[in-house]
Order: sequence, then C-alpha cells, then structure tokens
Amino acid sequence: MFRSARDFGAAIREKRKAIGWTQTQLAARSGTGERFIVDLESGKPSCQLDKSLIVARTVGIETGDLRAVQPAPLSPDDDDLGFLPTFGDGRSS
Repeated sequence: MFRSARDFGAAIREKRKAIGWTQTQLAARSGTGERFIVDLESGKPSCQLDKSLIVARTVGIETGDLRAVQPAPLSPDDDDLGFLPTFGDGRSS
C-alpha cells in the first residue's frame, strides 16, 4: 500500500531500475516528459494522478480498482492515519 507520494515514487523508481530503463526511456514509453518522471520519483505530491497511473502501468505496477478495496475497520486506539495532515483544531462540529 502506498501511503505517500514518496512511497509511490520510490516504487516507480525501483521498478524502472529493475527493468533497466533510464528516466528518459520511461518518459518516452509512457508519453510523459523526463521532468515529470524526475518529480514523480522524488515524491512530488502535486504530480498529476492520470499521468502517474500511466507511468505505474508502464513499469508493471497495477493499482487495482479502489472500489473493490475493503478497508479494515479501525478502532480508536488503532489510528493508522497518522501520516495524514491535520487541519483545524481537530474538534467535530
């Protein structure tokens, strides 16, 4: 499971290197620019999702159908969302 843009970018980089492609080759094969691949692999959070998914498929990473994912129930003591930013004061309205 990818928890951040950095995790996703690292997976792309790892697969690209395992295949033996340069960033330039991956960019050409996925129809993107080399700068996009550099940003994606470095974990830039503002990379375009559509292009990112195309690159992932190009190197063989299948992201699956998110509609089919069954999330595990979280108990209040088992908050697995600590990686998310917190907005506001955290109180419910």
